[in-house]
Amino acid sequence: MQYHWLSKNGNENLIVFFCGWSFDYKPFENLLCENYDVLCFYDYVDVDRVCSSELLSTSAGKLLNDKNLFSKYKKSVLITWSMGVYVAYLIRDVLPEFDLKIAINGTPFPIDDEMGIPVKTFDLTLKYVDTGLQGKFQKNLFKSPDDYEKYIKNPVNRSIENQKAELTALNNFIKGKLIEYNKFYDYAIISDTDKIIPTRNQKFCWEKYKTPVKIISGGHCPFLGYKSWEDIINAS
Repeated sequence: MQYHWLSKNGNENLIVFFCGWSFDYKPFENLLCENYDVLCFYDYVDVDRVCSSELLSTSAGKLLNDKNLFSKYKKSVLITWSMGVYVAYLIRDVLPEFDLKIAINGTPFPIDDEMGIPVKTFDLTLKYVDTGLQGKFQKNLFKSPDDYEKYIKNPVNRSIENQKAELTALNNFIKGKLIEYNKFYDYAIISDTDKIIPTRNQKFCWEKYKTPVKIISGGHCPFLGYKSWEDIINAS
C-alpha cells in the first residue's frame, strides 16, 4: 500500500482517503483541499500484508500509527471509495480516531452477489483486465462520456501490470476470507448509475446494516462532479 499527501499545509483539519482498485492520487489532484490536509492511500497489491500484523512494519502502517501526527488535527474525516471501503474497514484497529467516516460506492463485501460486485462480473473483470483497463473498464467508471473526457486529462499513473497484480491479490485475499461487519461507517454515498458495483447491491448492504444512505447523481467514480473535498463531506 502506498500513500501520498495531496495537501499538507498545516491545516487544522485532516482527510484520510482510501482509493479504489487500479487508482492512485493523480485524478484527485484537482479537488480543492481548502481547510484540510489530505492524505491518500492506494495500491493494495500487498493486501495480505496490509491486513495483518505486518502492516505496522510498512511505511504506510508506520504513518497510520503515528499518534503525534494525527493528534494535532482538530477534526479528522475518513473518506473511502470502492475497494478502499473494504480495505479501510479491515485495518480499522490501526486507523486513528475520526469524527466522521464516509463510504462512497463501496461496501465491506466487495465480491458478493447481493452486497458487492457479483462473483461472475468480478471474475470476468479479472479475466479481461488487460483490455478492460485500456478502455471499457475506465469508461464504465463514469456516468457520461464528458466525465470520462475530464478524467483522461489527468489519469491514473500506474502500469497495467501493476493494476492487474493488485486485482489478482485482492481476488485471492477476499475469496479466502470471511468477514463480519460491525458498525463502522457513519454514512454511505451511492451513485444512481454505478456500473461497477450495482447501486441496488450497495443500497441493500447499507440498509441491512442500518447505515444512512445518500443517493447522488453519478457513476462509480463521482468525484469529477465535485469542486472540493468539503463538497464531498457536505454531500453526506
